[in-house]
Amino acid sequence: NSEIEEIFSTDLVPGDVMVIPLNGTIMPCDAVLINGTCIVNESMLTGESVPVTKTNLPNPSVDVKGIGDELYNPETHKRHTLFCGTTVIQTRFYTGELVKAIVVRTGFSTSKGQLVRSILYPKPTDFKLYRDAYLFLLCLVAVAGIGFIYTIINSILNEVQVGVIIIESLDIITITVPPALPAAMTAGVVYAQRRLRKIGIFCISPQRINICGQLNLVCFDKTGTLTEDGLDLWGIQRVENARFLSPEENVCNEMLVKSQFVACLATCHSLTKIEGVLSGDPLDLKMFEAIGWILEEATEEETALHNRIMPTVVRPPKQLLPESTPAGNQEMELFELPAVYEIGIVRQFPFSSALQRMSVVARVLGDKKMDAYMKGAPEVIASLCKPETVPVDFQNVLEDFTKQGFRVIALAHRKLESKLTWHKVQNISRDAIENNMDFMGLIIMQNKLKQETPAVLEDLHKANIRTVMVTGDNMLTAVSVARDCGMILPQDKVIIAEALPPKDGKVAKINWHYADSLTQCSHPSAIASEAIPVKLVHDSLEDLQMTRYHFAMNGKSFSVILEHFQDLVPKLMLHGTVFARMAPDQKTQLIEALQNVDYFVGMCGDGANDCGALKRAHGGISLSELEASVASPFTSKTPSISCVPNLIREGRAALITSFCELALFSIVTYSLDHFIISILISNMLVFFFSDFHNCAFYSLV
Repeated sequence: NSEIEEIFSTDLVPGDVMVIPLNGTIMPCDAVLINGTCIVNESMLTGESVPVTKTNLPNPSVDVKGIGDELYNPETHKRHTLFCGTTVIQTRFYTGELVKAIVVRTGFSTSKGQLVRSILYPKPTDFKLYRDAYLFLLCLVAVAGIGFIYTIINSILNEVQVGVIIIESLDIITITVPPALPAAMTAGVVYAQRRLRKIGIFCISPQRINICGQLNLVCFDKTGTLTEDGLDLWGIQRVENARFLSPEENVCNEMLVKSQFVACLATCHSLTKIEGVLSGDPLDLKMFEAIGWILEEATEEETALHNRIMPTVVRPPKQLLPESTPAGNQEMELFELPAVYEIGIVRQFPFSSALQRMSVVARVLGDKKMDAYMKGAPEVIASLCKPETVPVDFQNVLEDFTKQGFRVIALAHRKLESKLTWHKVQNISRDAIENNMDFMGLIIMQNKLKQETPAVLEDLHKANIRTVMVTGDNMLTAVSVARDCGMILPQDKVIIAEALPPKDGKVAKINWHYADSLTQCSHPSAIASEAIPVKLVHDSLEDLQMTRYHFAMNGKSFSVILEHFQDLVPKLMLHGTVFARMAPDQKTQLIEALQNVDYFVGMCGDGANDCGALKRAHGGISLSELEASVASPFTSKTPSISCVPNLIREGRAALITSFCELALFSIVTYSLDHFIISILISNMLVFFFSDFHNCAFYSLV
């Protein structure tokens, strides 16, 4: 009844209607937005601190007939859902309406709750050393039993007093299985922890240091771990008359200022201003900064007075459009543009990972017709364009860029019919806009590797430690980065596994194709046979030994394989190198699947979305001091993967010390006659071994 009451967040229940404050808040529950729009930071869940715009849930009753029966689902309707733990930075309202949301999930049922549950109650990590330690102690008990019987018999034969026999016999048992053994075994771990702290690696679970000594596989997140956080614009490649022009580096020039290509870059994005600073997806931000345009949004006062179609306006800077030009200038045509050149963004269709594209409807100030601009995955954009506008060599050019590790975005445009008015555009469907486009060209983005990444991965490969990439990024980008950093060698082949769930009565199936050629294999079962490595080699026997194959898959395919193809899981785990578009819970499932095939798994990540995996792995290393460090046993002060070899090195040193302690502490004390001397010798050995970094010394023991 439009009455507002303030209550504690703990009293919220599903079904409550809550008002989102104008100055933002931290969400105490999962809620679906029904009025207004919100700008939200979801780094707690996704690991990427990129503001996301959330829109209100559309009313199914006014949409196309038949959609009215659609049920709300937090995953399907992610664009309209405010998740628990995320920060609402800014809200927008129209005509004086409040920004309202309906509570849908609370407590451990929320997305954050599930993440916290996986941190608080992980599956127990089973470590073979501790299992074998108990068996070894049982052997020592057997040895002590033999010594106990021998001492009694020997003492009786020598007619020793009964009291002395009892003391000496029991003394043998306490020497062989010493009560101080756990304390002595801790010595190596304490020294290793101290050395780790000196090199900037902090540990909240010391017993995991021993486990790190046995790591034989390390999973790495991509963005911010193997690569730098952001993308850089490498250049553009425009299309004219269905032909690619030569690549250009500079987009910010007078020649292109009025082109449709630059207009697409200026309008087709989800950027917004938060406290006067431009924020949004890093990809959009880089593209917008490259053209140097200015974005102006309607203020809160304006949106309160007007309706929701108050547009965002973009315009080029004054230096590209000078108000006055000197007479007699030979290049006068470049400056014959009007003094005011603005483009209003009328309608935005946000980026959808399922559709792999986003689009906007915009209008140049003074033009009668509106323009539709679209950007997204090149293959998807090309399929929605007129075939005669797409260059013949499109596939070859695209493949050249992706093989070099570039991230490629395609742009398209078309003029809309004059009958489409401002109000009609607000209710038009997405499909009506996104078709029959003109292909405009490509934007080439570069995701730079961190300087130390290739050298560290090479060290791990030399030590026969396998490396795997687990990322939320695009598949082709992930594969190209894996090649760049040396995770996949140049001569190695990559097979992409695309698993499709059961649909319309058809059973689940897997399609296999090479990442390089993208040609389909003739038979899906080919992967299960031993012919795959043979098919991947070239002519000579040397190539047979050198060429290896790697599987790559996305999160959806991984989930389908886990559910419907259990027999294939071990083979995919043994040869899978790139796992792209992985959700936080899927990262945890991958760690478990790798552990099920007897790998000792390390995980290195920097985001809150890695929390579950960091906790579940045998050795989790966080490169961030934020949420990830809470779940991870190890946190590195320097945000680079150079900490991984250091941790494994110290883990191996501590593990060897534990082995030596386990054997020598008991055997030496049992063998030597004098108890005090044997204790001194054992302790000297502890300090001696715990200061050794080189595990090869173990062979001398």
